Amino acid sequence: MSLQKVKLNAPAYILIILASIIATGAMRLVSFYFPLFSNFSPLGALSIFGGVYFADKWKAGLLSVITLFVTDIFINYLYSAKLVLWYSNSALWLYASLLIMVMIGSLIKKVNVANVLLASLASVAVHWLLTDIEPWLQSSYYAKGLLGYGESLLMAIPFERNMLLADAVFGAILFGGYEFVKTRANAKRYAAEQLTV
Repeated sequence: MSLQKVKLNAPAYILIILASIIATGAMRLVSFYFPLFSNFSPLGALSIFGGVYFADKWKAGLLSVITLFVTDIFINYLYSAKLVLWYSNSALWLYASLLIMVMIGSLIKKVNVANVLLASLASVAVHWLLTDIEPWLQSSYYAKGLLGYGESLLMAIPFERNMLLADAVFGAILFGGYEFVKTRANAKRYAAEQLTV
């Protein structure tokens, strides 16, 4: 698949932000009621996708950050029955991992299943290594040495597995859907050009 960068105007960008908030919020709501689906959200795939296709990488990063921030408010309200705008500085590790995922996506020069899968694996690894720093440092469950960090990482495997599965599902929807729409648009454009010749 050829790589075509997208420059987004303000209305299209706002529409994408709203769609990502709704999709991510819906999946986070599912995981709230069914903890088996914890970490099964489109955020990772969305960050990689934005890194690959958005001409302005800051827009891809901002999309991920805004989506997480807004859905965090919603989810935190479900947990605490209070409006919580910022629950802890531990969230900074998660925001950082999303921004790194955008950077990982920007390294893809040719979109194919192998490259997207490698980007997903790298993104999940980054998320795993960064977001488990805070529980390891702040929790009394883990020793403060490398052994404790390793134990924290082991406990997070089910969540990271869900993230990898989510990246596969939502990555297929985002990348496959975009390429399908782009191919159809190019075919229609070509057919229209042939009619005018």
